[in-house]
Amino acid sequence: MLTAIVDYESGNLHSAEKAFQRMAAETGAGEVIVTARPEAVARADRIVLPGDGAFPACRAALEAIDGLHAAIDEAVTARGRPFLGICIGMQMLADRGLEYRPTPGFGWIGGEVARIAPADPALKVPHMGWNDLVIDRPHPVLDGIATGDHAYFVHSYQFRVADPADLVAHVDYGGPVTAIVGRDNVIGTQFHPEKSSRSGLRLIANFLAWRP
Repeated sequence: MLTAIVDYESGNLHSAEKAFQRMAAETGAGEVIVTARPEAVARADRIVLPGDGAFPACRAALEAIDGLHAAIDEAVTARGRPFLGICIGMQMLADRGLEYRPTPGFGWIGGEVARIAPADPALKVPHMGWNDLVIDRPHPVLDGIATGDHAYFVHSYQFRVADPADLVAHVDYGGPVTAIVGRDNVIGTQFHPEKSSRSGLRLIANFLAWRP
């Protein structure tokens, strides 16, 4: 089995690569590669889209690599390959992002990405650091992960889903903030599983074993 971590020059992929390679080795889940090549993404059995930075810049960087977005879309929507979006990679699943200017997302999960607005003005944005997950509905990637387990966040915008059924987990930060979204063969985490200690590594292992 081949897992492709998509490299579109959005953030440091080193920690994600190491975490996925570690869990693939521990669970016998095959090879993990970091690639920007559409042909490698097209033949992958699983696809991971990480990312850091602003929504418009990440979308532009993804589109700048000829054929990459098309390869991802065909693999996920036409062939049903399991997909994991991380941070901005998760936000790309939305219909649009509102950071700086309205920018289209993939439109795989209805909703938009808007700035976090905590009810408590003492809470700073970006939302940065550890927070406790609240599981809204069961999902195979959360096997062994429970409400109260910690995850590591760094973000100023959140995914507001149009359909509550697409919300898998949230955290409280002066109100509910989306942590995980999912539909069919697509899952996305606002937090960084590769930086989320035991819970994050468990989620990665679960994703590598997931058969939607």
